[in-house]
Order: sequence, then structure tokens, then C-alpha cells
Amino acid sequence: MSDTKYDVLAIGNAIVDIIAKCDDVFLAEQDIAKGGMTLIDMARAEQLYSDMGPAVETSGGSAGNTAAGIASFGGKVAYIGKVADDHLGKVFTHDIKAIGVDYNTPPLDHGEMTARSMILVTPDGERSMNTYLGACGKLSAKDIDPEMVTQSKITYFEGYLWDPAEAKDAIREAARIAHENDRLVAMTLSDAFCVDRYRDEFLELMRSGTVDICFANDGELKSLYQTSDINSAIDAVREDCNLTVVTMGADGSMIVTREKTGTVDAQPIDELVDTTGAGDLYAAGFLFGLTDGRELGECAVLGSIAASEVIQHIGPRPQVSLKELAEQLGL
Repeated sequence: MSDTKYDVLAIGNAIVDIIAKCDDVFLAEQDIAKGGMTLIDMARAEQLYSDMGPAVETSGGSAGNTAAGIASFGGKVAYIGKVADDHLGKVFTHDIKAIGVDYNTPPLDHGEMTARSMILVTPDGERSMNTYLGACGKLSAKDIDPEMVTQSKITYFEGYLWDPAEAKDAIREAARIAHENDRLVAMTLSDAFCVDRYRDEFLELMRSGTVDICFANDGELKSLYQTSDINSAIDAVREDCNLTVVTMGADGSMIVTREKTGTVDAQPIDELVDTTGAGDLYAAGFLFGLTDGRELGECAVLGSIAASEVIQHIGPRPQVSLKELAEQLGL
């Protein structure tokens, strides 16, 4: 790929995560869908906050986590996402800049507050997200910086952006600029519930060539093609997208191109603590490797290294240098 200012431009919902441990009984009592992301209003967010146990607040958001991971590998990364001009908005802005990500999206100065996601982690490490989008929903095509897109090898966005209507226009505009400048566009399907809401639109993004690279876990991919057979889903996505990366938890990941499918083992871990951010950090490692000119298999190994780090602690962003971790493992 030609010289650019950035390896990756990540576009997503700028969210502060509020993470607490709970048991399955609490999920049932609160009528929370385990393992998915449910959109909630501010009143529900306040009620959950008062009922949940001790919490950790950390800047998150799917694409924001990916940007943080790429920066931790030493990659050059920028981010576009909307916060409000409030306390949590300042927290998010400080955090993402402090880890080396270029971020200058103008904050919303009235109306909605900065988004927050109440993430409940059960003893099996599964996370159930309850998200108030707030200011995120105001991201629009006006927030897309054409120069930033032009100067990025890959523009990457999260499927969650399909929930706020204006953000769809923002993504399509970014993709148009990227392709006009011979850049690539990547997306993550985000979660199976998101796929259920926007299946036809996600398929259109791939089939039209708007998206060049797709990240998904096995459940999301099966949901996309409404099948219980992962092999059928793999065969289908091979026809629809130039490059698809499928994560399968402890079973590793698959790299699907038009011609073939490759598999890569998961990295060993000592203890599964919290799966929040696992897919986001896998995408970070893979995208870093891809923009660094690595072979696809090595990109997948970098993704696995990043995912294995983040699932061994609470919170969706790396707590050690991923660059140093990869170097220790000979990459």
C-alpha cells in the first residue's frame, strides 16, 4: 500500500463502558439478553447503574477499542466518533488521545449526553451490553474528514453504526472517498443481534463492493446467512466478500478469500476473565498486520495475540504493549 499518514481510520460509536460482574440470576431478573447488545434509553441506563454492583469505567466502543489496539502495536491510527461536551465526553477524548490515536471530531454541544454501555460480565466471561447511544446517534456525513480518509490505508467501521440513521450516510461517504483514492474499507458485523436487524443492508455492503474486508465471529456469520452450519456460511461469504476473517473463540480463527480458507489457532491463556473487546482487539492485530505488509496468516496470529491479552482482564483495551508482546513471541 502506498505511503499514507495513517494505517487505519476507525469510525464508530464513541462510548464509555461501565463494566460490572454479575451472575445469570441478575441477567434474568433484569430481563437482559445474555451475550448481546441491547439499546436502552437514559432512564434504563440510570436504573441499571443503580442496581448493578461495583463498576469499572473505561473508554470503549467497538471501533475505538480497535483503534487503541492498533496504536498499542505501534500503528498509525485515527478515529472518528461523536461525544458530547460533557464529563464522559472529556474522559473519552482524553483516553483515546493519550494512547496515541488522532481524534478531532467536534463534540455535540447540546441535546444528548455522551454514550455509555452498561456491560455485565458473568462468571463464564460472557458480556451482555446495554447501550445508551446518546451523542453517538448524531454522527453524520459532516463529521467525515475527507483528508483523513484519503490519508488512511484502510477505513474500518463497526456494524453498530447502522443503528443511528445518519451514521449510515457517514459510512457510505467515507467508503466513497476511500475507494476513489484506491483505499480499502473494512467492517465488523458487531454482534448477531445487530446482524438480525440489518442483514440485507450488510449483505448489500459486501456484494456492492462498498466493503472489501469483513470481520465476524462464527455466530454472526451464521446469523448473516441464516444457517446453523458454519461451512455453509463460509461458502456463502466467499462469494460475497473479497476477504472475511471469522473468529471462533478458543477454536481460533479462519481467513476466507475468494480462493481458499486458512485456519489459525487461538493463543493460549491462563484465565478467561472478560470477553469484552475480544473481537475488537483481534481486528486490531489483523489490520495492523495487513497494513504492515504481513502475510494473512501472520495477521491472524497478531489478532489472536491481541485478543488473548484483552480477555484475561476486565476492560476492552490492552493493559500491556501489544508491540512488545508480539516481539516476545517472535513477530
